[in-house]
Amino acid sequence: MSSHPDTSVRPTPGQYRDLLRDHLAPMLERAARSTHLPLSACTDSVLSVDLRASVDLPLFVNSQMDGYAVRSADVAGAGPDSPVRLEVVGTVLAGDGAGPDVDDDEACKVMTGAPVPEGADCVIPVEDTRVSDADPAGVLVTAPRSPGEFLRRPGDDVRAGDVVVPAGTRLAARHLAAAASLGESGLDVRPRPRVAVVATGSELVPPGRPLRPGQIWESNTVTLAAALKASGCEVTTTVTSGDAREEFTAALEGVVGGADLVITVGAVSMGDAEVVRQVLDGREGSRFAPIAMQPGGPQGMSTWRDVPVVCLPGNPVSAMVSFTVLLRPVILEAVGRTPVRPARAVLARDVTSPAGRVQYVRAALRGGTADPVSGPGSHLVASMARADVLVEIPADVTELPAGAEVDVLPL
Repeated sequence: MSSHPDTSVRPTPGQYRDLLRDHLAPMLERAARSTHLPLSACTDSVLSVDLRASVDLPLFVNSQMDGYAVRSADVAGAGPDSPVRLEVVGTVLAGDGAGPDVDDDEACKVMTGAPVPEGADCVIPVEDTRVSDADPAGVLVTAPRSPGEFLRRPGDDVRAGDVVVPAGTRLAARHLAAAASLGESGLDVRPRPRVAVVATGSELVPPGRPLRPGQIWESNTVTLAAALKASGCEVTTTVTSGDAREEFTAALEGVVGGADLVITVGAVSMGDAEVVRQVLDGREGSRFAPIAMQPGGPQGMSTWRDVPVVCLPGNPVSAMVSFTVLLRPVILEAVGRTPVRPARAVLARDVTSPAGRVQYVRAALRGGTADPVSGPGSHLVASMARADVLVEIPADVTELPAGAEVDVLPL
């Protein structure tokens, strides 16, 4: 059964966000599960299970330097003026198996990462040695070393069972490197919600194409796809539909397969040509009514083939502000990422705001000062490019002077 709320009582952005969270419950439930992905596909995903070391690292005693594996007792008296000669019994490179055992007065040449032969208890760096063509079987050691110097022993880095990367970590290159070093070919991560975007408007033309009178270049699919990817989603497809009901219905049919969420942009208000509202209002769980927010007042939600649909207003600034304020927090929760928290800043100039609505003013944040870059109009796209925060002005505040402290939400 559709819901037709009393539009004279508009929900606040926080209340509407709760409605969205309930509407997206199936997607949130799926996103809370775990999926196993190869390491190459894990970048920027959130780890769902602690990554524990299955082995000690290093796996074996190996050399920290290019040099010679020796017994420390044999070189205790070595110095630049009193070098100690040792017999070289072999050479071990990284990737080789164990070299010959080292006995008294013997040395084995080793490269960085190479296994250290049995009998040796330290490595002499190559710069503390001398060799000569006259004595190719020997090496002169010119500095003493203590037991254990320049050796890497099993467990020096990590012990088997240690938590190397905790669950909830957003995976970066360094985490994947650690996983690969432990022999892991894949990781258990939170699945990325699969989201399709449909922008509506017969006046819309893809960027790069010439315009006819009355047409504009379409930007919402590009903007929302980028914002969704930055929030941890997989964007399955982006399409543009005209304002005919048949065309919009066909667009929904074309994108809904394989999507956990469909976002539509435009045609949600109360006018005569609002195709999104006309097609989707009246379906199970639908709600089309304004909220107490500017820009971004007109909002809607519905379903299509059991897939939740979230309907944003079509003005580019309204769409982006709506996503940032209303939908981004729910998506970040779904993928297990840290929420974007408001910060405090000082207004650089006076601002005014309509009574009864939470206004989000685009602003540039400079050293703790928020400088508004535009007025309240939802069509001022160029100003959005200069803004990096939204200044939140509560619904019961109609004006604020320069110097007032305000909450700012990073874009």
